[in-house]
Amino acid sequence: MPSALAQPTSEATHRGSALAAPRAASLEFRGVAQSFAARRGRHPGTGAHDGVTHVLRDVDLALAPGEIVALLGPSGSGKSTLLRIAAGLDAPATGELLVGGAPSSGISPLCAVGFQEPRLLPWLSVHDNVALGLPKGTDKREGRAAVDRLLALVGLTHCAAYRPGEISGGMAQRASLARALARRPGVLLLDEPFGALDALTRLKMQDLLLRVHEAEPTTVLLVTHDVDEALQLADRVVVLGSEDGVPGATIQHVLDVPGERPRDRADAELARLRGTLLSTLGVDTHHH
Repeated sequence: MPSALAQPTSEATHRGSALAAPRAASLEFRGVAQSFAARRGRHPGTGAHDGVTHVLRDVDLALAPGEIVALLGPSGSGKSTLLRIAAGLDAPATGELLVGGAPSSGISPLCAVGFQEPRLLPWLSVHDNVALGLPKGTDKREGRAAVDRLLALVGLTHCAAYRPGEISGGMAQRASLARALARRPGVLLLDEPFGALDALTRLKMQDLLLRVHEAEPTTVLLVTHDVDEALQLADRVVVLGSEDGVPGATIQHVLDVPGERPRDRADAELARLRGTLLSTLGVDTHHH
């Protein structure tokens, strides 16, 4: 699925011009932890402790404006939980979230979220679905121009009048990401946005995301289970995981990915880093 990016820095920016140049925002987690009341019947090793399920602990992570950071980790390591905190959908149990350098609670106008499912409204055209992402108060003419520009950016101009049921899954995901970018976010939060796509379409959408990021830079926090995807897209890869006997996941490893994007998928250094990440994730890369 594709993706397009852009950002506002204030409500005034949102209303001033739908075509204003985007400005990426910083994103920072300071001592963030998350926990929930444990369900009955939970077993040891699931993070449950004293009647509480500890999902995250002591997460300190700062993203510079325009940076792309990928979150990796096994299932249940809190990747999507951290993304929900960044989106303002959940409040951390302890710690602080900063967006654009300022403390943030609740849904920030500087953030937009792209999910694995397109979540398009089936009775609206592709154009009108993308327009749903425009900030309130956007001038109609500027809004139409902004949507047209985003559709061109993600290669969907020819599908503008189609309904979601008339386009492919990859096209639907492009429309979904264009809708997120119509908000002109300073931070784009992506929760496995390419996870439901076939392998070939997934590679094409990764390339599209990079082209869009080059055209309209924004800060990106990407959750993925795909090590190769993380190495292809990110400036840094952050691995979340748990330690034996310590409830809650935290940052176990941060990897700086060398080289300018787009990167050669056959690059020997990326292959070496792939082995490093797989080893960190507990995957044996040696054949016996």
